[in-house]
Amino acid sequence: MKTPTPLLDIQQLSLTINRNSLLSDINLQLVAGQVTALIGANGAGKSTLFKCIAGEHNPSGTLKVFGRPREQWSRQALARQLAVLPQQSALQFPFLAREVVSLGRIPHQSCERDNLPIIQQAMEQAKVWHLRDAPYPRLSGGEKQRVHFARILAQLAGEPRPRILLLDEPTSALDLGQQHQLLGEAQQLAAQGCAVLIIVHDLNLAARYADQLVLLDKGHIVSLGSPEQVLTPINVEQYFGYRAQLMQSPHGHQVLV
Repeated sequence: MKTPTPLLDIQQLSLTINRNSLLSDINLQLVAGQVTALIGANGAGKSTLFKCIAGEHNPSGTLKVFGRPREQWSRQALARQLAVLPQQSALQFPFLAREVVSLGRIPHQSCERDNLPIIQQAMEQAKVWHLRDAPYPRLSGGEKQRVHFARILAQLAGEPRPRILLLDEPTSALDLGQQHQLLGEAQQLAAQGCAVLIIVHDLNLAARYADQLVLLDKGHIVSLGSPEQVLTPINVEQYFGYRAQLMQSPHGHQVLV
């Protein structure tokens, strides 16, 4: 079987800031149809690697997006195919929720008439259509997170093309049901041909929704593979300081207790 061409291809990526080595010799590929989760203890390098991919840091090594070095992409062209959901947003303007979602359409330069059905579909998919006329600053943390998820859904909507979705702790402000709903949507996007990368702290959520896990420690990838390969009791004890028991859920995925 032919190996699929990676939408994101990282080779020997390293990052040093103020003489501190934050990442070293990172090799990672994201392919269409796959959800990849970055896991690791606090300070392991998850957010730093995420920011390198998102373009916030300038690492050494090779980082190709859709077959081209990231620096060769214009911001607008790349934003039509790559969307980033940060952990927190500094947005403070008194926009309505639907106006925040409409920001996702800016890279496409499409008219309002074309944007309106896309915005509605994205908000319905993220379960926030009922908040469309609510002032964004008055929303709860979880509501804001779901509105921004709708924004990136609107950003990636349009004519078929390879897409990458980057989610930085997207469930941090959500209740239990909303966590599973959002990660289920991420799985659906992967099934439609998107490559999805998620930072997640809950190892059981990672085991349930990710196809590939990347375990980081001190800026290095120490384990990469399926949840069964990465979430071993030995790895969990060594890198998270917890002696876990491994069980099988009725749905077939691993559960750590």
